[in-house]
Amino acid sequence: MRDVVERVWFGDDILARAARVALAPSEALYRVSMGVREALYDAGVLATHDPVLPTLSVGNVTVGGTGKTPVAAWIATELVERGERPGIVLRGYGDDEPLVHARLNPTVPVIVAPDRVAGIVMARDKGATVAVLDDAFQHRRVSRAADLVLVSADRWAPSPRLLPAGPWREPLGALRRATIILVTRKAATDADVDAVNSALSAAAPRIPRSTVRLEPASLRRASTVGDDATQRPLSDIAGRAVRVITAIGDPRAFVQQLRALGGHVEADVYPDHHRFEPEEIVRFAKSIASDGLAVCTLKDAVKVGDRWPREAPTLWYVSQRVSVERGVGGVEHILDELTRPRGRRER
Repeated sequence: MRDVVERVWFGDDILARAARVALAPSEALYRVSMGVREALYDAGVLATHDPVLPTLSVGNVTVGGTGKTPVAAWIATELVERGERPGIVLRGYGDDEPLVHARLNPTVPVIVAPDRVAGIVMARDKGATVAVLDDAFQHRRVSRAADLVLVSADRWAPSPRLLPAGPWREPLGALRRATIILVTRKAATDADVDAVNSALSAAAPRIPRSTVRLEPASLRRASTVGDDATQRPLSDIAGRAVRVITAIGDPRAFVQQLRALGGHVEADVYPDHHRFEPEEIVRFAKSIASDGLAVCTLKDAVKVGDRWPREAPTLWYVSQRVSVERGVGGVEHILDELTRPRGRRER
């Protein structure tokens, strides 16, 4: 099913184009409903609530695959380094993202709350001094100091289409609400990034942009997920048969990264947030060659690692490094403004 959806959204063949034409009426209804909703917020008919903590949002305008969770975790780490006590608040669609945040920032409270206003209160009660909202660009019920909005250069389409004809939650013009746009890249080329920046410059010319790279850092043992996990270098991938099991938003870019490291990759791909059944894990474990590598992402490791068969070859996850390639000053300015000393807060 996933392959069918991806083909409809990104394919250029006649069947994909025909499917998008057939979905155009549904897309139009979705566009109208989103437009009415935004107009009601802009007019003040739908209320926006001031949170009890200084708050920023890390969100996107598409469905999955932009790198939102690792970037939100990276922002939390940056806030800790500035002396803050951030709390991460997310809706909790699927149980993997809260676990990933807890692994990446073990000292940071992670609050799962569909009601983000209440979630920020819970974060404060757990000692947080600032709140990071994961996936909240469309959640306008909470006001925030800044909106960091991610656009993936790996999943960009020249003519963005709204759900269900494409992966976009909102029209491109919605990016004018952003404080800064972060163009994320995993396997995208410089030309891909330039094409995205050109389109964004036309759609939201006054909004600053930065380019953020998400790249593999090391291989870590999935059964001992955490900072103390057993590690091995990425160079071990080169020339090896690499079997991948994954359920993430953009598996194609992940596979491309592994192939760029020299791996001969075959992947078992499941829908985003998929809960792996025991038989799926066992079947995958049995498919690994004696001299091969079994690989997943951290998002998969938090669900599979403690259920990995003892007799199977070691399962490794690829840790990620987040770095700002262009426009680091824009991100730093937002964090500096958010963490400016406030007299009402105890330090």
